[in-house]
Amino acid sequence: MTEAAELPQLYLITPPEFELSTFPDRLAKCLDATEIACVRLSLATRDEDRLSRAADALREVTHERDIALVIDSHMMMVERLGLDGVHLMDGSRNVKKVRKELGDDAIVGAYCRASRHDGMTAGELGADYVSFGPVNLTALGTGEKADLELFEWWSMMIEIPMVAEGALDEDTIRQITPYADFFGIGDEIWKEDDAAAALLRLKGAMS
Repeated sequence: MTEAAELPQLYLITPPEFELSTFPDRLAKCLDATEIACVRLSLATRDEDRLSRAADALREVTHERDIALVIDSHMMMVERLGLDGVHLMDGSRNVKKVRKELGDDAIVGAYCRASRHDGMTAGELGADYVSFGPVNLTALGTGEKADLELFEWWSMMIEIPMVAEGALDEDTIRQITPYADFFGIGDEIWKEDDAAAALLRLKGAMS
């Protein structure tokens, strides 16, 4: 876990769908509003051309600001598109294979829902970080959530950096701040007209 005096870092997750004509500018305003550690391209589409064009546009924005850009799931696109790594959505299942394929320099993250075991396994197999969530129940979820106890336990027992994500609000951020290394923020801000202002409000809850 981070030192007590340090606040978690911010990790932005793109919407599952966005307009290439406008979203890079919205993202840039957020990146300029406060310090961001990483951006994750999280489009729902599996269309290679759409993913490639989105990655090219976001890479220009993020790399200009020296911010890492990773992509959900599509490991084979990382090197071709000049991205910094991949975020695996299936827990620890493919971490070892992806780490071998991409090498030591690539960022490999693993979404482990609310499973301590999966998170520990992902770390042992070479993940740079694990993410847990959602932190609150959502209508679209499975009814499972990552509760405060998981974040407390992880911060005390495990050194691998941890991201808290999914249905975050200011109250939950206040509760989890002492334990998280990163907050993964996505729809919480993109649903607002002024995403940068929404981001700053959520960041304010950390202090």
